[in-house]
Amino acid sequence: MEMGSKDRIPNYLTDTHRDAERVQVELLRRTPTWKKVHMVSQLNQTVHMLALCGLRRRHPTASPAALRRHLADILLGPELAFRVFGPH
Repeated sequence: MEMGSKDRIPNYLTDTHRDAERVQVELLRRTPTWKKVHMVSQLNQTVHMLALCGLRRRHPTASPAALRRHLADILLGPELAFRVFGPH
């Protein structure tokens, strides 16, 4: 399946050369599903770690439980986090 122009990210949103993008897409297409799932899992872990780092900077005296509750607000939204975990 060739990437058509409608499938491409507009040039102004990326600095990746078209030839490099083709190679990246082909490599992703060849990557086994289990490895793509693993890559996404690692990315999610990194996002959580970065979010917690930011929360620690904003709330330096917060306990680990309070930081996890703030993270729930970010990941789930305040309303669902409240329903699941209760108030702060």
